[in-house]
Amino acid sequence: MYSKVISIRPDTVSGTPCFVGTRVPIKSLFDYLEAGDDLEEFLDQFPSVSREAAIQLLEDSRHAVLTAELT
Repeated sequence: MYSKVISIRPDTVSGTPCFVGTRVPIKSLFDYLEAGDDLEEFLDQFPSVSREAAIQLLEDSRHAVLTAELT
């Protein structure tokens, strides 16, 4: 999946996929949502992530799942 809001760099959090321009792992957003927290709680805890970036990631993920050929 390609997303303009994901950065993967060996020198940033050991290559963990992060939001572009931050050190916030992408996984953190999914962890918050899985725990029952809403997007507002995530954004309050990680102010370096913009609302637009978080929503774009969710939209990109949704698109990737809905267009994937699942076997």
